[in-house]
Amino acid sequence: MTFRIKSVFPLVAPLLGVLLLLPGCATTGSGRAEKTTAKMEVVDSDIRQAVVQIDATGISLEKLIKPGLSDTKEAFATYSENVVTMERLGEKLIKHTDEMSVRGKDYFAEWEKQGNAYTNPRIRELSEQRRADLHAVYRKISESSIGVKGWFIAYMRDIKEIQSFLSTDLTDKGIASITPVARKAINDGTILRNAVLPVLSALDGAKSEMAQGGAN
Repeated sequence: MTFRIKSVFPLVAPLLGVLLLLPGCATTGSGRAEKTTAKMEVVDSDIRQAVVQIDATGISLEKLIKPGLSDTKEAFATYSENVVTMERLGEKLIKHTDEMSVRGKDYFAEWEKQGNAYTNPRIRELSEQRRADLHAVYRKISESSIGVKGWFIAYMRDIKEIQSFLSTDLTDKGIASITPVARKAINDGTILRNAVLPVLSALDGAKSEMAQGGAN
């Protein structure tokens, strides 16, 4: 599995869509901004939890393949628990991504429709400019996470298959034979963790933009 450093974690591509398309989407001003910012905080927290879990999973796998380990059963149990937690967090984030992909398009289409309904040319212009500003923020998040969903799924597949392999062969030879694959998975996890930083940066920018919108 190969990662490109410039791309990022799967799971947040079209973020603003689901963040902005909340109940009562006709709400304007500070009400919309407050709801959006609150949702952003939830997604941001989910991403950060996943980042921490990637580290925890890698550390537990590194310990498990360490030569001469005295208690392989305990190490395997810890690794297995981390794989389960990683899968749970990953499923949550993939759900965010799938929802955002659809709702983002709907949100901006609705905003455009509302903007076109204004009869005052200046208000129409301001609505279009604001929509363009937020769409630019949205685009940064999307661009920063191109392809990452697929990479995360591949990473998840590898760590689960390692867990399955060792569940039937937790011998010294079994561990030794899977070690090269395990080390690659650990390295891929590290790259994935580092690559998510641009997504978090884009999220910070989006939250800042919505805070400014709430102040207008």
